Amino acid sequence: MPHTTTPLPSKTSIQLEDVESAAKPQRIKPTDYTDNNINQDENKRLKDVEISVPVVYGTMAFYLGKKANELQSHKWTVYVRGATNEDLGVVIKQVVFQLHPSFDNPIRVVESPPFELSECGWGEFEICISILFHDDVCDKHVDLFHLLKLYPDAESGPQSTKKPVVVETYNEIVFPDPSENFLARVLNHPAVYVPRLPAGFNLPAPVPSPNMNVKGKDDTKNHPLNHWFINFSEADELLKLASARQQVQAHILKLRRQLSMLDGPPQPSKLAYGMISECT
Repeated sequence: MPHTTTPLPSKTSIQLEDVESAAKPQRIKPTDYTDNNINQDENKRLKDVEISVPVVYGTMAFYLGKKANELQSHKWTVYVRGATNEDLGVVIKQVVFQLHPSFDNPIRVVESPPFELSECGWGEFEICISILFHDDVCDKHVDLFHLLKLYPDAESGPQSTKKPVVVETYNEIVFPDPSENFLARVLNHPAVYVPRLPAGFNLPAPVPSPNMNVKGKDDTKNHPLNHWFINFSEADELLKLASARQQVQAHILKLRRQLSMLDGPPQPSKLAYGMISECT
């Protein structure tokens, strides 16, 4: 079985639900996470507004070549990154990676970007990835499942110490009815797609998240593995569609507000007057 070399301290355990990892891009909504006791009334929610965060999760495995042995043939990294390699710390509070139980301390918690961990081993297995969000973002979580792949396909040729085996999946996490604080913080953030707000719409001053602006831990554009990351050309089109969808939703919100102002308070109907007369 795989052998661990550099275990990270686990600060919490997490119950992971059975969810199939999607082969095609999806729009994911967070599911319940009962360990988070956040009072949703503290943050005003914006109805008919939707925020989307494109993310990529996957693994990258390097063959150790002459340094390989029976227990350590590959060094690999599992990660969650922004689809355009931007910092996700503005949205994500922590990521929990659940490794194979043969590893010492198989549940690893990463509490600041980049959300990744590296290990050495020889076996392939499924990694559970649980994404938790800041308190003003969502009191739910997202569970993802990813198969660690160490060995290249036959058509890719023999394994090499210079070229890694990379497997990534693109998804879009959707947050309906976001809090004002969340929207204010990510309004101009390049990793997040937000709707175009109506003119005159006021938001509170943005409050930075706890793991933002940590020295040396920001986006992955300067990541040493950056040139191996997959460029999702199809994802770029999906991002454009997501942006267009946000604009349509913002327009719907504006129209609903205008209609509510034009309608005014509901007026009693003639039938209602007749019923009142009969009763008197």
